[in-house]
Amino acid sequence: MANQPQNLLEVADCLLRIEVELRRLDCWSAEYPSKEALQSTQPFAVDTLEFTEWLQFIFLERMKVLVENDRPLPSVSGMAPMAEEHFRGREEGIGRQLIRELELMDRLLSGG
Repeated sequence: MANQPQNLLEVADCLLRIEVELRRLDCWSAEYPSKEALQSTQPFAVDTLEFTEWLQFIFLERMKVLVENDRPLPSVSGMAPMAEEHFRGREEGIGRQLIRELELMDRLLSGG
């Protein structure tokens, strides 16, 4: 698997830290989005979900399945810029740690 990160544990740890950070920011939802919202074909489901909902219900869930089943991971990722846009204009520092974790995940997945 050419684009598989060397260390799946590092990816798994980063996924956990992303979840922890979403919870810390009070962006973790106990309510599942509608089936229709989850079937968006737009990048990051921008037409049906908030960015943090996309992270929780689409990205984290899919990545956990891939990691747990030792499946090939995506080789391209650009989540940090989307997170920066999502948190732009909010109180200084809000979302900064989440953005750092997403930057790390972007690097892990792109092999950089």
